[in-house]
Amino acid sequence: MSQHKLTLNEIKFLQEALNSDYKNAGIRLREGEYQYELSKTIASFQLELRFPDVKDLIKKLHGEEKANDVQLVRKTQTILKKMEKSGVIKILPKTKPWELQRYALLSLKFIDADKNQVTLAADEQIQQAREKIKSIVNQTISKSPVSIIKLKVYALAFLILVSYVIIVWILLQPIINPIIFITAFSLATICSIVLGKALSEIKS
Repeated sequence: MSQHKLTLNEIKFLQEALNSDYKNAGIRLREGEYQYELSKTIASFQLELRFPDVKDLIKKLHGEEKANDVQLVRKTQTILKKMEKSGVIKILPKTKPWELQRYALLSLKFIDADKNQVTLAADEQIQQAREKIKSIVNQTISKSPVSIIKLKVYALAFLILVSYVIIVWILLQPIINPIIFITAFSLATICSIVLGKALSEIKS
């Protein structure tokens, strides 16, 4: 399975699933039945902060050679669709048109159609996954100032370019307007100084 960089929406979805209490499921989730095995397998992926497609699930349940079994793929997709309608999983939108759809549990805890409480991961596993998510969120927050600085750099570079275009245009006129010239020159100078500081912040 190729590693997929989590989007903010996917991070939020993982957090909600990991923090969710028992959700009502419209199907039976009895150990040994295929929908239970699928749920358990999807849970194992989510604990690793990943969302599997149908072939990922088949590989984990039946082995690599079964992933291209068309009948098994269709059977599994049919059951996954039933699980979605029953409020157990969500089918995630494709990130690229040629990719297979990925699946995610709405929770790791359910009350199934037989009123049984079903827990698909141990509390320790859930807590470890929460810590991983927290780490990713903290990394994203710590990187965000750099992104803001980069946006500032682009904006300043654009202003400098516009200022120099205005200066050149003024110098080509038969009569030079000193106010516009000084304003554009001052703006270019100030932006250049601020740009230099912003670039030094990125390097540091």
